[in-house]
Amino acid sequence: MSFAVDANGLDVPDQLRSQLAADDVAARLVAKDATLWGPEAESEAAIRLGWLDLPATSREVVARLADLRAELAAEGLDRVVLCGMGGSSLAPEVICRTAGVPLVVLDTTDPGQVSAAMADLDRTVVVVSSKSGGTVETDSQRRAFISAFAAAGLDEKEIGARFVVVTDPGSPLSETAAAMGARAVFLADPNVGGRYSALSAFGLVPSALAGVDVGALLDEAEELAARLAEPGNPALELGIALGGAFRAGRDKLALADGSGSPIQGFGDWAEQLIAESTGKEGRGILPVVLESADAPGAQADDVLLAVVGDGAPARQPSLGVTGPLGAQFLGWEYATAVAGRVLGINPFDQPNVTESKDNTNRILGEGLPVDPPAAKIGAIEIRGSGGALDGVDLSAHDGVVLALDALLSAIPPRGYLAVMAYLDREQDAAAGELRALLARRTEHAVTFGWGPRFLHSTGQYHKGGPQVGAFLQVTGVVDQDLPVPDRDFDFATLQAAQAAGDRKALADRGRPLLHLHLTDRAAGLAQLRDVLA
Repeated sequence: MSFAVDANGLDVPDQLRSQLAADDVAARLVAKDATLWGPEAESEAAIRLGWLDLPATSREVVARLADLRAELAAEGLDRVVLCGMGGSSLAPEVICRTAGVPLVVLDTTDPGQVSAAMADLDRTVVVVSSKSGGTVETDSQRRAFISAFAAAGLDEKEIGARFVVVTDPGSPLSETAAAMGARAVFLADPNVGGRYSALSAFGLVPSALAGVDVGALLDEAEELAARLAEPGNPALELGIALGGAFRAGRDKLALADGSGSPIQGFGDWAEQLIAESTGKEGRGILPVVLESADAPGAQADDVLLAVVGDGAPARQPSLGVTGPLGAQFLGWEYATAVAGRVLGINPFDQPNVTESKDNTNRILGEGLPVDPPAAKIGAIEIRGSGGALDGVDLSAHDGVVLALDALLSAIPPRGYLAVMAYLDREQDAAAGELRALLARRTEHAVTFGWGPRFLHSTGQYHKGGPQVGAFLQVTGVVDQDLPVPDRDFDFATLQAAQAAGDRKALADRGRPLLHLHLTDRAAGLAQLRDVLA
């Protein structure tokens, strides 16, 4: 099955398609013409178009990965843990889920989730993946695993042999990998941005070591790559649909896996690609990842529904994007670059991503802020900023639902609600139900993200996109902490600092934010579900 786009009820102006054809966008993009996005974007685009070559250039690592997997298997190392954030983890997660292959993805600072990943150390190999080489989450996880292996009785050489590193040439992590004696180091193409790196070493190394046939993935992408210079190719049509919908006022893109599709969790990867590429300069396309095509959240007149793996659903307007996973990766990357041109933005920078990181570092140095709750109801402490709690009677028995309803009421026209859960993605999985529960109570789009994972994804859109968001942050008490070796903070402090840093970034913009802290995670989540049901 080849990559194809089926538009249902989406009226794209002929002028847009004609203009892109007249500008020869398809052929110029394949030729890596960095002028496509304007003079201000040219210098960045010139060093960010290597993803177009990956279906061919990534083949050089396939045989090496097969040999390394066999070597690890011969030593009984058949459990792969991936330490990485954003572009370093989202694609491998989708690849392995789709292939039905187990991969432990560690893209969190929650001490409980990090501790749980350290099970079965006798058969574990750790892939440490970071483009910059300085990602604080990934470095902290690496340090924790070194300590855990040492506690299990491995010597320094044996510990190094349990690590495989993926990074850019010359990054601090490449030097660290050499110093620790990592078993293997894979240097990725530096001309590929993180969110465009699905078919690079960042996507392929952990997936192949976990057992995926990554050569087949490249075959799927290469079939589409051969068509991308053609006018009217399906990836171009997808980009036109995204850009045309935006111009028509549909600046939210609801993403769902098709019910009959083998592709699993594609929206989690596409979310970063689209939000971080387009959400800047006060505009952008907001991806809304749905639990299914029928889930609440795709009905508003500012939303376009896209179903991946099936034809277009009956709901109008909608898109059906069919094709195998490798082609989906390449097709959506190409389409996002095209949409960037339509929106008039640079799809390769992320100017607001560092803001929350800088806030986090400042808080780690100065200490966590003291912020007494406005109220405590059951297992939930309530705090708010940006007018989120104005006029709310928190002394009422149903104060939590009153606070939530006030937040929903604070969403401006054509706005959205972002739910941000700094919790354990495994043990606190029930938090994921909050998106649909809240979406049933509002006509606005509702997104959900696990913190700090979303900071490397929709976090850019929250700060750089249109300032029409309202925000619900959920944090929870930590029962058992975990130290970060040779650092002045532990994982609980790092997680709390990241949450506080993000709150500050949103407060500085005057956005309505409701912060619910769970003094008992299980009880608090049950309480939230009860008041929203």
